Amino acid sequence: MTSLAEGFVEALRRVAQGRQVPLHAPEFAGNEWVYVKECLDSTFVSSVGKFVDRFEAQLVEYTGARHAVAVVNGTAALHVALLLAGVGAEDEVLVPALTFVATANAISYCNAIPHFVDAEPRTLGMDVRKLRSYLSENADRIDGRCVNRHTGRLIKAIVPMHTFGHPADLNALVEIAADFHLVLVEDAAESLGSTYHGRHTGTFGLLATLSFNGNKTITTGGGGAILTDDPVLARRAKHMTTTAKLPHAWEYCHDEVGFNYRLPNINAALGCAQLERLPFLLGNKRELFNRYQQAFQAVDGIRLFEEPDGCMSNYWLQTVILDSEFVSQRDTLLAASNAAGLMTRPVWQLMHKLVPFASCPKMDLSCAEDLAQRIINIPSSAVLGREE
Repeated sequence: MTSLAEGFVEALRRVAQGRQVPLHAPEFAGNEWVYVKECLDSTFVSSVGKFVDRFEAQLVEYTGARHAVAVVNGTAALHVALLLAGVGAEDEVLVPALTFVATANAISYCNAIPHFVDAEPRTLGMDVRKLRSYLSENADRIDGRCVNRHTGRLIKAIVPMHTFGHPADLNALVEIAADFHLVLVEDAAESLGSTYHGRHTGTFGLLATLSFNGNKTITTGGGGAILTDDPVLARRAKHMTTTAKLPHAWEYCHDEVGFNYRLPNINAALGCAQLERLPFLLGNKRELFNRYQQAFQAVDGIRLFEEPDGCMSNYWLQTVILDSEFVSQRDTLLAASNAAGLMTRPVWQLMHKLVPFASCPKMDLSCAEDLAQRIINIPSSAVLGREE
């Protein structure tokens, strides 16, 4: 009888077509070399150049957001977005326990406090029903503010993260934000190309952030962006991320403490070429999901995670979830697949389990803790969606 580990590895091998493969690799098959060479030839490789403005315009056109401000990475984007949302020292910010550490780190950069929310298995995002009940029992709404009944601190914002590119329940989150006087800031770092009921993620909150790290669906090497429909916030974002320098032909005058967060032109050149191919890459990723669906049909004990109802996910990281009775075999599957040259990984360690955030406020996190024991990410590069 084939063991679960053997069946798991064989399913991965079928899709990988005999290759050894990483978890997620970028693909440069368009105008990347042309645009980067043009950038080098111009000598404008740093924070000034036409590709930065062009990249921002392409993001606006693709996502439907009215404004995009390109920055050095997704964490920097979220840091500034939270400051623009009014998050300050000792404020609490509702954030998933099931997320990458950058989400919680950005809150800490504002001297604010992450307040951890449970996940739900339908989206892997925030459990909106549980969150509404939790806030009703543990927060007071006073003069248009949300106050933690136990700590006395202001709960200022809510930051949903679209896990592995799958949209969270955004309509319900918008309602919770309005009902409890919270600013909604979307961490859409993983979800470029994902839509919720026909509307692109990152366009539901006051602000949102994207990431273009080397392992994302498209990459600028390192990079991120802030999205917003508010022109005033967009101007502030650009000012704050360019060291708060006032325009002048030669003087260096800065009117506040700013950040050197502007995306370099050479990175934006790469991003422009990558964005041109995004629809093609998304099609390959969807086909990859279909291939995995076929490959895992014969493997009992494992479920391939599928986009939530009403959503079109980018399938950034393909994901399987072990049945509860096979939790003890997770590490065996990880070891067997990696030994076979097929890179897999568990989900990030939950935020409240990390030393810097162990004392932060949290709700019951039983679902996130259960999912964390059963999630495995499997090879997800777009090239795997095509025949070799």
